[in-house]
Amino acid sequence: MPERWTHWVATVSLDHVTAAAGGGFTQADHGASTRLSLLRPGDRIVYYSPRTALRGGRPVRRFTALATVTGEAPYQVEVSDTFRPWRLDVTFHECRPVDAVELVEHLSFVRDPAHWGLPFRRGLFGVPPADFDTIAAGMRWKKSVLTVC
Repeated sequence: MPERWTHWVATVSLDHVTAAAGGGFTQADHGASTRLSLLRPGDRIVYYSPRTALRGGRPVRRFTALATVTGEAPYQVEVSDTFRPWRLDVTFHECRPVDAVELVEHLSFVRDPAHWGLPFRRGLFGVPPADFDTIAAGMRWKKSVLTVC
């Protein structure tokens, strides 16, 4: 494990990825600040969307967005009286979605291809730069344009 991860996978439903891209932020762990505070400006994030919606929805099972952290520190916002999530500013990049199953055999963090979805249950986790680059290449990452695949 490196001294500090700089490349990340965030497991986020597609509807939440779309909302985050529209707002230029990322969230993790259902709005908690725990792991979100590990990210630093310049870190890169690839989003994996298991479903179209957090509660139910259709299966997606794709890498759906790429972003670079631009914020210095997480900040809290009030979404409702009972939900005040922590967020971090990011810039989203132009890309296309790619089926995760097409790449799992090339990813070192997937230890058992038969159960390839298990690592994504962690929500937000660091990955080696080579794994990030493999996914980003599959998505044809371009560094400057805001969009969600």
